[in-house]
Amino acid sequence: MDQSNSFSNFFVGIQNDFRISTTHIAIYMALLQSRVERGFANPIQVFAKEVMPIAKVSSQRTYNKILHDLNDYGYIKYVISFKKNEGSKIYFTDNTD
Repeated sequence: MDQSNSFSNFFVGIQNDFRISTTHIAIYMALLQSRVERGFANPIQVFAKEVMPIAKVSSQRTYNKILHDLNDYGYIKYVISFKKNEGSKIYFTDNTD
């Protein structure tokens, strides 16, 4: 799935999803930007400290909650890393439900 499809499919998917807030959108868009910077890889490995400033999120707790939400809702697959020197893996899915 290319970048424009990820972007379009996400917005189609969230159109009628009352669970999605502006914070969810901001973090998802920051993740897409990180994906662009990594040559459209799927999955990407990211650290919160890389994504949070792009999404304008200052709380680690909010960041983690939103990633878990996006995972639970099927927009991404989030595989958390508990290693300080290894970023968490984010898989982009094709959710348009």
